Amino acid sequence: MTIKQEIKSYLARSGWTMTDLVSALNEKHNRDDSVQNLSNKLSRGTIKYKEVKEIADIIGAKINWNF
Repeated sequence: MTIKQEIKSYLARSGWTMTDLVSALNEKHNRDDSVQNLSNKLSRGTIKYKEVKEIADIIGAKINWNF
């Protein structure tokens, strides 16, 4: 599963759309990103870990590292 598929799966499970997510991220972090910008980062696999953590926070998910 690609990072894009994985994040989109989490969004769908939590009831968020990409548009709603980007709006919430922009509001919370005082940015002006677009859905296309986020989609491109996910497609290319160039999204930063910090951004993934911000997405998880917005949708109410936790990132869990298991050993």
